Amino acid sequence: MESIYYVLSWLCHRRCDHCYDTRFRPYVRDEKDAVVNEALVSHAAIIANLPDRMTYRETEDGPELPGRVILSGGEVLLDPIREPVLYPVMDLLRAKYAEQGGLRVVVQTTGDLVTEKILNELLEHGVWQVSITGMDDFHVGHEGEKRLPLVEKLIAMFEAAGLQPTGRRHDGTDARGTLTPVYSMMGANREEWIGAIWPRGRAWDNELSSATLDDNFCNRWSGGLNFMEHGRLGSEVSIEPNGNVYPCCLKTKAPLGNLTEEKLVDILDSLRGHPAFEALNAGAPERMGEVFGWDQATFLKHSETTTPSGETYRNLCVGCDRFHEQVLGPLIEGLRHERKARKAAA
Repeated sequence: MESIYYVLSWLCHRRCDHCYDTRFRPYVRDEKDAVVNEALVSHAAIIANLPDRMTYRETEDGPELPGRVILSGGEVLLDPIREPVLYPVMDLLRAKYAEQGGLRVVVQTTGDLVTEKILNELLEHGVWQVSITGMDDFHVGHEGEKRLPLVEKLIAMFEAAGLQPTGRRHDGTDARGTLTPVYSMMGANREEWIGAIWPRGRAWDNELSSATLDDNFCNRWSGGLNFMEHGRLGSEVSIEPNGNVYPCCLKTKAPLGNLTEEKLVDILDSLRGHPAFEALNAGAPERMGEVFGWDQATFLKHSETTTPSGETYRNLCVGCDRFHEQVLGPLIEGLRHERKARKAAA
């Protein structure tokens, strides 16, 4: 694939107002142990079920290029996650793909926990890109000019270690041809990344999403666009700490499958030809229900809801959620049982 967005853990040292999942937060005592243990017990099986080759082609006859695995949280540099989970995952990925076309490992972090020691350890474990994604006003202490000293400190640290700056894209697509380690900085600003803010998690609870029906999060990077096209340009899926896999980072209401049980390619290939998944793959969620009695007008009607304060809100993600709840969830479960039956028979 070109990219896999792998959330290693829900553990975070922040509780940002704009976060797309309420599970990203600080945990204490037994809750913290449970969150860390979920990552500990799942990561090896997840990596074993990733594609045999983490490569892709930009054209049918183009050269094979190494894809990216983006390791994120939460905050993956926190002590309970960094050494027990992050570094072993990096080592497993490097070993899995060393003789299979290689890969690029991206470590995503808010930036305030990066030290020279940690940066050197990341390089020792094979990091290709350090992606700083907390440079916005939603991260406490990073508002406006408050973040400038941290930005200057990080740039000096990165350049001293030999990292080169890439473009604004947090996923590294601006540096596809770069062999030397790189770094990038961005945040949830209007002109960057998630822009109008995804209607999810605390962002939804705090009514921060200004998205409308014209904001099709599916038809862009981190959305469902091309998620089934493994081996081709634009292919990406998102993985949760327990192995659940989704066609987008926003996450549909039901996972496509679980990577502690099945291979990713088997899951994706089983969706081929199903109109709903083909529509997601085309970045057109409004077409998901056409063969199920949900024409586009019906989908758009289901894409309307009210905010917590009672204001009218419309976005295609809302319609996608309702379609999964009412129609697609049972179909996904049926496909999972079919795959398991075929595997058992084989």
